[in-house]
Parts: sequence; structure tokens; C-alpha cells
Amino acid sequence: MADESLEVQLKIMIVDRLMLKAQPADIGDADDLMEKWGLESVQLMEIVIGLEEVFGIALEDEEFSLKKFRTVANIAEVVKAKQQ
Repeated sequence: MADESLEVQLKIMIVDRLMLKAQPADIGDADDLMEKWGLESVQLMEIVIGLEEVFGIALEDEEFSLKKFRTVANIAEVVKAKQQ
């Protein structure tokens, strides 16, 4: 997974963790994950747990907002900021 872009890595993690009936390539970077893919807040929290496990970052409760986790592009920005 290290050779793939952050966005591709995120899509793979999202599909795997949430057992989505989709391929990572089916998810657009700007797709609204809640509207297009039907994700609910519990699933977004599963993504947060995945970020902590896969990317080694820690998110505090106050850092979480639906806006930051609505798209793969937004999630990538969160990961990049936390890895700096």
C-alpha cells in the first residue's frame, strides 16, 4: 500500500473496514461518503479508528467533525495535517 497515493490507501481502507460493496476505484475523491455511499456516523467513527490503526495518527474527540470526514479528499487533508 506504500506505493499508492494517500487517497487510494484511504479508499482501500474504507472499503475493507466498512465492507462496502464497491471497489476502491469506484469512490471519487470528492464523493460525499454519506450521500453517495450511504455512510452513517457510526461508520465514520470506524474510519477514524482505521486512520488511527493504519496511519498511526490520533484524533481527539474535538477534532472530529462531519465536514472533515465527508469526502476522501477531506480525510486525506486530516491525515496529512496529523502526520506533519
